[in-house]
Amino acid sequence: MLETLVIIPTYNEIENLESIVDRVLASNDHTDVLVVDDASPDGTGDLADRLAARHPEVHVLHRATKDGLGGAYLAGFAWGLERGYWALVEMDADGSHQPEQLPRMVEQLVDHDLVLGSRWVPGGEVVNWPRRRLLLSRGGNAYTRVALAIDVRDATGGYRVFSAEALRRIDLSRVSSQGYCFQVDLLWRALKRGLRVVEVPITFVEREHGESKMSSSIVVESLLRVSVWGLRRRIADVREVMRHGHRLPSVRHLSHRVLPRT
Repeated sequence: MLETLVIIPTYNEIENLESIVDRVLASNDHTDVLVVDDASPDGTGDLADRLAARHPEVHVLHRATKDGLGGAYLAGFAWGLERGYWALVEMDADGSHQPEQLPRMVEQLVDHDLVLGSRWVPGGEVVNWPRRRLLLSRGGNAYTRVALAIDVRDATGGYRVFSAEALRRIDLSRVSSQGYCFQVDLLWRALKRGLRVVEVPITFVEREHGESKMSSSIVVESLLRVSVWGLRRRIADVREVMRHGHRLPSVRHLSHRVLPRT
């Protein structure tokens, strides 16, 4: 029976890929890995093929061009849903997301639809980040909470577990955002559809090899899109007041649940 699929997007991650795949397989039972490679010029795709030949649990999806994090995950989700996986996981290739913490996250799908690995809830932590990155992440998440009126501490994190049913209920065909904004986009859609969301504290460890894919353009895109979504939410509130003739609360939080670390 197929259960969990860990989707790992790659672009020039040849130094990190084998280690993260080995750790996933060693730490998680009934789990397959799908490497989604965007034609990495450093040979990451060829390494993924060799790992797939060595491990029957490893699969590779080759894409012709570099199409961004969001496109890679959407392709991976489609691949996994077609093959009947119950849980689909987002995980970075660089080792920042610890596969050893995944079983505890997957367990939460019994009572939830989307599990967020959270750096910013009690018990969560970040290792080896410079102060600038810490401030950027905390500031971006604070802005997202206020703009969208969502009670989520880590809306931009990329370590997540979706149930297959949750992905079917989210309108993935309309998702076009990338990077941080892709993560906010999926969470925003999940909360608006009333899906059960929980934050689980994780330890995020900065990569040791290769370069981060974060760029100023991704940050700008995130700020702009979140601002637009927040404005649309407020316009919808005003229209509802005008339609029904009564005042609404100034902030209507879309809620979730936080799981303490054990």
